[in-house]
Amino acid sequence: MSKKIFITGTGTEVGKTFVAGLMIKKLRESGRDAAYFKAAMSGNVRRGDGTLIPGDAVWVKETAGIGQPVEEMCPYIYENAYSPHLAARLEGNPVRMDVVKEWFGRTAERYDYVTAEGSGGILCPICYGGEKIWLEDVIKELGLACIVVADAGLGTINHTVLTAEYMHKKGIPVRGIIFNRFHPGDIVEEDNIMMCRERTGLKVLACVKDGDTQLEMDAEELEALYG
Repeated sequence: MSKKIFITGTGTEVGKTFVAGLMIKKLRESGRDAAYFKAAMSGNVRRGDGTLIPGDAVWVKETAGIGQPVEEMCPYIYENAYSPHLAARLEGNPVRMDVVKEWFGRTAERYDYVTAEGSGGILCPICYGGEKIWLEDVIKELGLACIVVADAGLGTINHTVLTAEYMHKKGIPVRGIIFNRFHPGDIVEEDNIMMCRERTGLKVLACVKDGDTQLEMDAEELEALYG
């Protein structure tokens, strides 16, 4: 049976995809059969034939060097760079939970380690039509524990603590925090990390710098986060 983890963030554009790619790359380079999954992907461009290119999936595949076809990675792909519920309202094809579970289940059957990434932050609306789905519903339906990705810069204490407390209140297990866009020696960022650790009680798993090509984390320690 595969081992799985879910990557959420303190908001949009904090670097979830970047971190997920480095995590999957670390697993692959340590000899583990790793895969990527994202239920809904917004903000994609079209090919010449009009079909959408799943940008996050392509980036992860190229960064991690995995053989998984991008067509297996995401059931719902939208052009508009909006939350999935709004993109689907404009483009059609709203997210259905049964489809998400079916696609994720197939991925989990084929690969030993699955890294699932969310859209936006923990309160991102995924579908708000006939079926109302929030990101937390996807996490619970898939039965996954989470890693929170946060920006290391100014404002992250509020965003990170509120995200962690909300997830705790909702009964979503959190394995720890990975800080992105970290600048070693920056007094503000180092204090931010200390304060987030102190207030949330969560482990800081890694700090990622712009341009990093490796996750500074032991492969066995990373593997242990998957369940």
